[in-house]
Amino acid sequence: MVKCVSILGSTGSIGRQSLDIISHLPDVKVAALTAGTSVQRMAEQCREFLPELAVMATQEAAAQLKSAISDLPVRVAYGEAGLIEAATIASADCVITAVVGMVGLKPTLAAIRAGKRIGLANKETMVCAGELVMAEAKAHHVEIIPVDSEHSAIFQCLMGCENRREIKRLVLTCSGGPFFGMNKEQLQQVTKADALKHPNWKMGAKITIDCATLMNKGLEVIEAMRLYEMSVELVDVVIHRQSIIHSMVEFVDGAVMAQMGAPDMRLPIQLALTYPERTACPVDALDLLKCGPLTFSAPDLECFPCLALAMECAKKGGTACPVMNGANEEAVAKFLRDEIGFYDIYRLVRHAVDTVPFIQNPTLEQILESDRLARKCVNEGV
Repeated sequence: MVKCVSILGSTGSIGRQSLDIISHLPDVKVAALTAGTSVQRMAEQCREFLPELAVMATQEAAAQLKSAISDLPVRVAYGEAGLIEAATIASADCVITAVVGMVGLKPTLAAIRAGKRIGLANKETMVCAGELVMAEAKAHHVEIIPVDSEHSAIFQCLMGCENRREIKRLVLTCSGGPFFGMNKEQLQQVTKADALKHPNWKMGAKITIDCATLMNKGLEVIEAMRLYEMSVELVDVVIHRQSIIHSMVEFVDGAVMAQMGAPDMRLPIQLALTYPERTACPVDALDLLKCGPLTFSAPDLECFPCLALAMECAKKGGTACPVMNGANEEAVAKFLRDEIGFYDIYRLVRHAVDTVPFIQNPTLEQILESDRLARKCVNEGV
């Protein structure tokens, strides 16, 4: 079990749930918290958890926070430098990367180089630079414990499996989002409000939209490839509307291991903090007698082309994944601002993938530049 944690993105959904878990783990302290511009919520967290360091995205937000908590022994910083300082602070032995998007890449790499355990909730880091991240983790003997429910499920199913040749395939489950079963004509008419109504999970706006387009599952396919060093052909997706089975591993002898639990992110968050131990968790236990039937079906790649595009980019490799991810972040932001329609998300991401120059074996700098070009392509393409 870890002793002291930094949380990057503490005011978001995963960050808040992480702090809820920590409040039930009396031996775990908080070293640093970071946020965007949610000054009031950060001030409340500082008063409850008394971190050494609190970091805001902007200088203005940092000044407001410093004024709000001037009576506390909490140092305040801002920007990328502050984020990296929070990720590498000496007192922390674990960093939960709960920020959304590419902003998590540099601090994750910095935390790995500082020898911290990573509680990985920022899937974009693995999607865009997973090979670099895994290489750094191996070089520095750092544990990466996934916080995504699906990847935590795979992680748990593989406990005790030392020979990866025993694995036939990984099976990621997918709720299907709010638009499961709709045809293309119906999907042309959906609104932002419709897309934000996830049937099973409570999450932030960006990931909820990604779940509606199934891009989130595409990102998770790529993340699984990187984390478990599997080819995309060995990572499958099945629709499982109930979100009770969080993912499965099929072995070469035909056995299938499935991890089940309530659809509550606090379960994988706690495991990332307590592994290899398990402790009591403040989440209602799964009642098998109340689950009802568990169903499975294939995803509709024609109606939800973002998943197919992600798999295409996974096979292509190189800068295809960071371009797709950066373009998707910008397109989803446009959708959330009511500037484009639901299917325009796919159209803009497809355009960026087809337009931005491809590099097969990119450096970190080339990955970041590809991300920048993808975002520019989306913002100029409407």
